[in-house]
Amino acid sequence: MTSVKISNEKLSLDDVRRWVSDPASGGLNIFIGDVRNHALNKAVTHLIFEAYEPMAIKEMQKIADQAIEQWPCRNVAIWHRIGRLEISETAVIIAISADHRAAAFDAARYCIDTLKETVPIWKKEFFTDGSHWVSAYP
Repeated sequence: MTSVKISNEKLSLDDVRRWVSDPASGGLNIFIGDVRNHALNKAVTHLIFEAYEPMAIKEMQKIADQAIEQWPCRNVAIWHRIGRLEISETAVIIAISADHRAAAFDAARYCIDTLKETVPIWKKEFFTDGSHWVSAYP
């Protein structure tokens, strides 16, 4: 099963863990992307994420479906936050349950890397001396 979500609300690690857990799974991998306090050798004060939501959800669903097809995963969750995020707040959670750890690790890496390459989500970084828009992609 898959769950993809874009939300203005804080993401709950407990909720995503409950959703992705499966009694048949021995491996559960959760990647959490938090807002860091620096970028470009500057102090970051906060971020704003924006998304073209209809397309972003479609692309996130495609990524989750591809993870299920490529690895023996039971459940895949891809949840992303939009709006204003403060330092240390969670921007994205990728959670995978699988029979074994290798599939969970590999699928989680695939999901976050592909999300950053294909999903229309943008961030604006705010510094003590200004701000700028950057792609959420690396």
